[in-house]
Amino acid sequence: MARRSASDHHDSPAGSGRGRGSVAARASRVTKVYGTGATAVTALRGIDLTFPYGRFTAIMGPSGSGKSTLMHCLAGLDPVTSGRVFIGDVDLSRLGDRQLTQLRRDRIGFIFQQFNLLPTLTAAENITLPLDIAGRQPDKKWMQMVVDAVGLERRLRHRPPELSGGQQQRVACARALVTRPEIVFADEPTGNLDSRSGAEVLSFLRDSVRELGQTIVMVTHDPTAASYSDEVIFLADGRLVDAMADPTPDAVLDRMKHLDALVRGEATAEPEHGVDAMPPTPRGPRDHRGPAYGEDDEYPAAAEYPGDDYPDGDYPDGGFPDSGFPTGSFPTGGYADDYAAGYPAADYPVGEHPASGPPSGGFPPHPQGYSGGAATGGHGLGPGNPGGWT
Repeated sequence: MARRSASDHHDSPAGSGRGRGSVAARASRVTKVYGTGATAVTALRGIDLTFPYGRFTAIMGPSGSGKSTLMHCLAGLDPVTSGRVFIGDVDLSRLGDRQLTQLRRDRIGFIFQQFNLLPTLTAAENITLPLDIAGRQPDKKWMQMVVDAVGLERRLRHRPPELSGGQQQRVACARALVTRPEIVFADEPTGNLDSRSGAEVLSFLRDSVRELGQTIVMVTHDPTAASYSDEVIFLADGRLVDAMADPTPDAVLDRMKHLDALVRGEATAEPEHGVDAMPPTPRGPRDHRGPAYGEDDEYPAAAEYPGDDYPDGDYPDGGFPDSGFPTGSFPTGGYADDYAAGYPAADYPVGEHPASGPPSGGFPPHPQGYSGGAATGGHGLGPGNPGGWT
């Protein structure tokens, strides 16, 4: 397939601050193989793709199509087997571990299915955490714009146990944007949310692109979630097989049904489209988006996804309650104030616990499932570092 780019038809929106026609991320002939010999598994096969600044792109495909692998390679979380990945004009293959860590901290934002908020910090402190770790002062004007966008002005002093699941994910979204990253990668950001909370988060992501000039790449299984984007790209068997501009839930669902049949061998592949054959992506409001989130009965709710779509331990059988944590894993009354002194160093990633160490008596197990400095079953940004900071 010819290299796809939504910018072939439109310049980046005003206010992006990145320059017209510039590219936030790019994959050039990217191949990713896990294992060797007879056990080798090819997850990505020669992907060519560009993501312009100021665009919201969704990545979809059947289970095992390579969606999350592509996102992890684009974000520098997983090295490619062959090919090249760029963030802006930086070739990730030329960076060492320390340089990659700094690039992720300063130029990339992350939003995951798990909220990854520190329960002892307020919403405001969780939002500014990446800046605190980097030793940077927040831009007060930008911080206020982000807080206004997520609609949590009255919740900034609350801790995660006092917030709903949707509110916690909006805090995570604000944390991803507060550093003014060049691109935000979101991996199933509404996977743990009910339809109403999911619509709130997706509306915020869409508005952050339109009003703040942000660039977002989102992996999702949900056609309605994908309809909030400017463009959907489809993967199957590790290949880029199709793209859809100005998506609607019904159109995305029909395309996914065809891809599922293709994977099962019950359909034939459609001719690959070059850039010139793709329809232009219209600008302006799309009234059909937003309110319908979660209303499509043909697509399973979050708690009904098959278990093999998520890492072991990362998605409980019954889904998550609105509070965002598995039932019984978080004290009803929250944590006592003296817990804010810090968690033991061995249990949490570098930079996420105060030097003062734990108070006497220790702490209850962390609700996100960290142990020994590594996230259990989470997506991870390196060993035990769910936020990508050191």
